[in-house]
Amino acid sequence: MRGAPGGPRVLLRRLREIMAEPVSAQARLDRIVVLIAANMVAEVCSTYVMRADGTLELYATEGLNREAVHLTTMRAGEGLVGLIASKAEPLALSDAQSHPAFSYKPETGEEIYHGFLGVPILRAGNTLGVLVVQNRTRRVYAEEEIEALQTTAMVLAEMIASGELQAPSAPGAAEMVLRRPLRCHGAALAEGVGLGHVVLHEPRVIVKNLIAENLEAEVERLEQAIAEVRASIDELIVRGDVAHHGEHREVLETVRMFAHDQGWLRRMREAVLSGLTAEAAVERVQSDNRARILRQTDPYLRERLHDLDDLASRLLHRLVGREIVSAREALPDNAILVARSMGPAALLDYDRSRLRGLVLEEGGPTSHIAIVARALGLPAVGGVENAASLVEPGDAIIIDGGAGEVQIRPGADVEAAYAQKARLRARRQEQYRRLRNVPPMTRDGVEISLDLNAGLLLDLPHIAETGAAGVGLFRTELQFMVAERMPSRAEQQALYGAVLEAAGDRSVTFRTLDIGGDKILPYMQAVEDANPALGWRAIRIGLDRPGLLRAQVRALLKAGAGRHLRIMFPMVATVEEFERAKGLVGREKGHLGRHGYTLPTQVSLGVMIEVPSLLFEMDEIARAADFLSVGTNDLMQFLFAADRENRLVAHRFDPLSAPALRALRLIVERAAAAARPVTVCGEIASRPLEAMALIGLGYRRLSMSPAAIGPVKAMILKLDAEPVAGLVRDALADAAATGTLRPALTAFAERHGIPI
Repeated sequence: MRGAPGGPRVLLRRLREIMAEPVSAQARLDRIVVLIAANMVAEVCSTYVMRADGTLELYATEGLNREAVHLTTMRAGEGLVGLIASKAEPLALSDAQSHPAFSYKPETGEEIYHGFLGVPILRAGNTLGVLVVQNRTRRVYAEEEIEALQTTAMVLAEMIASGELQAPSAPGAAEMVLRRPLRCHGAALAEGVGLGHVVLHEPRVIVKNLIAENLEAEVERLEQAIAEVRASIDELIVRGDVAHHGEHREVLETVRMFAHDQGWLRRMREAVLSGLTAEAAVERVQSDNRARILRQTDPYLRERLHDLDDLASRLLHRLVGREIVSAREALPDNAILVARSMGPAALLDYDRSRLRGLVLEEGGPTSHIAIVARALGLPAVGGVENAASLVEPGDAIIIDGGAGEVQIRPGADVEAAYAQKARLRARRQEQYRRLRNVPPMTRDGVEISLDLNAGLLLDLPHIAETGAAGVGLFRTELQFMVAERMPSRAEQQALYGAVLEAAGDRSVTFRTLDIGGDKILPYMQAVEDANPALGWRAIRIGLDRPGLLRAQVRALLKAGAGRHLRIMFPMVATVEEFERAKGLVGREKGHLGRHGYTLPTQVSLGVMIEVPSLLFEMDEIARAADFLSVGTNDLMQFLFAADRENRLVAHRFDPLSAPALRALRLIVERAAAAARPVTVCGEIASRPLEAMALIGLGYRRLSMSPAAIGPVKAMILKLDAEPVAGLVRDALADAAATGTLRPALTAFAERHGIPI
């Protein structure tokens, strides 16, 4: 470093000594600015800290008027210091006063200084403050000087993040920006309110040792860790079992590309050579990357932040020799999991008694992690951008699964309001529980059957708790998705038998494997599919790989011995496909009968109506099947060509719009004409207003999540079916009707005191 008597390594060594001194944080910061000024041969060194209100406060200075400390403040974007904070980039000027952003603060006495070098104090991409050196001369700062100041700023970032610094002149005013309350909005995945503390599913490595003892050894550690991470990514891609880790092949390909990026590697090596440990170098470079990308408006660039975060996390965990997932046994009470993404198996690994909620950066209301969260009765919010980087482990956090809201580090008033909301919800749930044994019948005497959607054994106690008539949809694929290997036929039979035993005399409808698309089994080779929702999935896999479907059907037939067994097939697009599936069941029954096995007393075979082509074969499919079930999640996304996992289009259609209701009316009318029972088991059956519309269309069997049975039953008990049927009939009879019936149905409910 030009003109520096000790250079960056000496500076870092002295910094380490000061950090170890038993003095207050403010005294330590005062000594640090003196040290930096001397080391960089600068007349001035100042540290500005970002407060929770977004202003920068002068916290320590050598060279400026010391009386200005804790009095001088500026907004982000104001002056040169504010410019550095807003852009999160270094700024070096030979004549600061000629820069258009220069802002003169008379109390500091800085008018005599021309040379200016400032760097942002960053942590995880968040700007915590600004570190500045100034000279009287019009000085040009060298690259190595800028690098040294950035390295020093990283040490200050950890000191600021610790929360030790307080402004004596204004207690509490200098609450650090990292600790400020945040309100985030995402997608509502599972109802409920959860208050607790953050647990990161993939905990970040907190780098404690920042300053290197042996640079050559640190470079070697970095190179070794990079080589190991590259090898592990290559192995995952070659092995083809990436779904086990919640990773898709194309994501890993992108991460592998970044792992070989020479610019990224060069910056980390340079950071080590400036005096940092390998871990600190990785964190320093990734924090710079985050700060830069978070300020981009290009959605593609912002999306790449996930890939860079993933790579940096892998590298840090490799350097410290830690697992990349949270230790399950270390889970505290009142834990709220925060993760970029999770699979159902990972969630089930945690101790349910300690979990109070789940926050995800990815995942929509119909994803399997959302289905499992609802089965667990766990409030969940998805689609919260950058969630894992906005929190620190142990932070207070509140989630509202119904509203899709997340409150991070909430104030006392917000916490009290949500605690009251949680108490009100608990009282409402108690009211629903009192309705458990009340038959779901409308006021004008129409009986409605309310069933459960389930997929795991832990769902079955909800039958008795809710008073459900049975299980209208048992998702058999969840057993496959949470297993480490393909469940054997005996294991499948044991599960199906346990489900039937738990249900007692109530009916259970088993849906055969609905895998493929976004539901890739961890132990199966992933198939490249440009449009997985419309690709090789569900019954298509079963018919193309009959061994898989035959094994499941045989397990179901054995488990249902002596009982009435109900099986339905998903993603059926033509009557011919259903006939082929029926033929397979018939052959399996014949095989078991020939070998002396006890068969079910009755086998009813049904079909999921979720592919729009069946709307044009309704009479034929109703005659061929013993029962029908409407899978509205897929039917609506296919009907409107709107991917339900795509946040840009998922809410562009309304299931209460005229086109959707006409399609649903066609199904119920043709089922009635063929005297076939029909159930709605999609998400719309779980919402009271939509359930009211379904009753108006003529549906008498609804299947839903356990938490929805109470609210839907409460709606039914206050409803007269005939008037709402008339409303829907008249609205759909209008040939010009194209919009949504939601406002009309909402007004009807309000007029008649129906809780929705």
